Amino acid sequence: MKNKLSTADLRRRSDPETLDFASTDELAPLDGIVGQDRALDALQVGLNIKDERSRYNIYVSGATGLGKTSAVSYFLRKVSRGQETPPDICYVHNFAVPQEPRYLLVPAGKGKELRQDMERCVEFLRRELPRVLESDEFKAQAKQERDQYTSQRDQLFQELDNKARKLGFTVQRTPVGMNTVPLKPDGEPYSQEEYSELSEEEKSDILRRQEELQDVIRDTLSRLGQLEEEWQESRRKLTKRAAQFLMEPRFCQLADKYADLERVREYLREVQDDILEHVEEFRSANRQAGSAAPMQQAQMAQMQMQSQDRLQRYSVNVLVDRSGEEGAPVVVEENATYTNLVGTVERRVQFGVVSTDFSQIRAGSLHRANGGYLVVSAPNLLRSWMSWDALKTALRTGKVRIEDPAQMLGISSTEGLRPEPVPLDVKVIIIGSPWLYHLLYRYDEDFQKHFTIKADFDTEMEWTQEAERTVARFVRSRELEDRGVLPFSPAGVARLVEHAGEVAGDKRKLSTRFSQLAALVREASFWASKAGAEMVDAEHVHRAVEERRTRHGLIAEKVREMIARGRLVVDVAGKQVGQVNGLSVLDMGDFAFGRPARITASVHAGKGGVVDIEREAKLGGSVHTKGVMILKGYLGTRFGAAHPMSLSASLAFEQSYAQVDGDSASSAELCALLSALAGVPLRQGIAVTGSIDQLGRLQAIGGVNEKVLGHYLVCKELGLDGEQGVVIPRSNVDTLMLPEEVVRDVQEGRFNVWACASVEEGLEILTGMSCGEPDEQGVYPEDTLFGKAQRRLEAIRQALRDKGDDADEDKGGSNEQGT
Repeated sequence: MKNKLSTADLRRRSDPETLDFASTDELAPLDGIVGQDRALDALQVGLNIKDERSRYNIYVSGATGLGKTSAVSYFLRKVSRGQETPPDICYVHNFAVPQEPRYLLVPAGKGKELRQDMERCVEFLRRELPRVLESDEFKAQAKQERDQYTSQRDQLFQELDNKARKLGFTVQRTPVGMNTVPLKPDGEPYSQEEYSELSEEEKSDILRRQEELQDVIRDTLSRLGQLEEEWQESRRKLTKRAAQFLMEPRFCQLADKYADLERVREYLREVQDDILEHVEEFRSANRQAGSAAPMQQAQMAQMQMQSQDRLQRYSVNVLVDRSGEEGAPVVVEENATYTNLVGTVERRVQFGVVSTDFSQIRAGSLHRANGGYLVVSAPNLLRSWMSWDALKTALRTGKVRIEDPAQMLGISSTEGLRPEPVPLDVKVIIIGSPWLYHLLYRYDEDFQKHFTIKADFDTEMEWTQEAERTVARFVRSRELEDRGVLPFSPAGVARLVEHAGEVAGDKRKLSTRFSQLAALVREASFWASKAGAEMVDAEHVHRAVEERRTRHGLIAEKVREMIARGRLVVDVAGKQVGQVNGLSVLDMGDFAFGRPARITASVHAGKGGVVDIEREAKLGGSVHTKGVMILKGYLGTRFGAAHPMSLSASLAFEQSYAQVDGDSASSAELCALLSALAGVPLRQGIAVTGSIDQLGRLQAIGGVNEKVLGHYLVCKELGLDGEQGVVIPRSNVDTLMLPEEVVRDVQEGRFNVWACASVEEGLEILTGMSCGEPDEQGVYPEDTLFGKAQRRLEAIRQALRDKGDDADEDKGGSNEQGT
């Protein structure tokens, strides 16, 4: 029959004979990104452009299941191998402002060395410095200075005593001060009775001399204080000289080792100065360690912790250690929370007290990726507004700033650390859906500034011989990664390639949803192992496909069961006027299936036009309504060119209780309407799908394979008679990848698929009658479908004229195009 498709049109096959291997074991694994040339070009541009303002970051857009994250990670690791390894990131104590720890950038692997150098240096000083301060030489010098101080102090006291005696007093030194006692002329102190017997004039003289003595005492005490300070300063200088003599060789060695790192040299100078200012802490730490035995256990532990805390400020916190790394880092952040992204400052509890310092600073993924690449998931990143804002701030300022979220939100009043921000040089790659990209681009102006490169991942690639071999190498990669995957034979690979074509829904394309293919490869290996096979063949892949369809097809089976039991009325045999089977697709997310839907039309005298019952019931979507309006335009073109067209008609999806949208049923609705208008029955075993334009041309629709399969399975359930089939647009032939069972029954004559370019071709198949061609006056032959429809329209028009309802027509108006 005209327009009937052959089995070659229904499915493209992959020939195992063209695959030049006996088993995928012979192949090299897949080591690149396949079918994504556009995305790779965008990645190359984004990665090669160096911009100080961090504008050329990348958004990788694509549907789920394309392997975007693994593909981008592989690509970045390949690119990063030849790049320079960035420096280690360290934090150290800020001796000037302890609340603001300073960062140090040292060559890769040197951070750990610097930490070890400082640990050895501090341990050396803690061990050796107390020994120096307890040595005989140091004690001798200290004793000499102490003796000198004692001699000078005694001399001051002697001078004080002499001056006191000249004034008639003696000075008594006590722990709480100095007492002045008046003396009699013979040098003996006055008793209380003797003093009370003195005259007022004598007492006044004693008080006057006592005031003079107090001035002398104050002057002496001032000189003693100054002498004490000089001695203490001399003692400190002696201690510093001893400590400096001990540590000078160590720090000179460190300064030479890190001579090229100015910030490290500056830090070493600050450490040296601070140690000299706190030499006694090393002595006290050593004394605590030596006298811990008689202490209680809790006291000993507390004193040891305090000692460690005092010396902790000389340690180095290696935030990012790149020892053993080659090339630039590639960090894939799976959970982009605020702290995981920018880092955090942890706290510790000691004896009920919460404390922190620079050693508790922890790196975020921005620190680890600094100098390289950071890959994050858009949904995961945008789940927390703080993470997204922090990332934009880091890119805008070129620095990673670690802040306490509680302080940022104002819910914590405790003062925390404010680490010095680390300079940031990173390429950020966000992976997400196209919808999220357009949402961010439209509503977030910062996104437009910092993510100017878009890399689109396609869901399909060209079906070529090279692509088939790529699928085979992909199977080999899965073998090496998963011990449960068996080698594939050429026939098994060919069937897998065909399934990739089925997923793409195209004879010229293969799906790039490699996550789905990987799952199928694993399941096919399972069925092969269960069958005792050493290699996966076509039958095992086919079974894996069918088993998956069965697992996910519960609702589809329930719908077919309702049709078979008559609860959903679908006729697949005989003929009926004004009734046709349209086709719809139900997408459940993980599984989509087609089903026939009964469409009916009724025509009667009147001028109400074509009424879309779905729209009137508010069950029709805007696209479906557009399809019905195009249908009206087609009717006007065919039958209203010479005379105004008057009719009342209605269209309905029977037993439809949910939203109906899309225009793929417009051709079926037109067929039902013309059948009702002409009174010509339609073959009920044939379903129709395709949208139309106002000229009656059939246009391509989506889900054609699901629709054909859905009608086939219903016909099979009710009984195939060789007359059933589906009419599809000719432009959909290239997208046919029907299952083997459909192709087999078509080959054996039990089912049919027709491809039509116009609705007239489809009507001829449905009715077995020619639509006809109009003459010069626009009149169709009476024995044609359109001739019968035209006669019916004339009869309706004449009936309306006879009743006097044609006044509007005589005025040149008609509302047949209304709803």
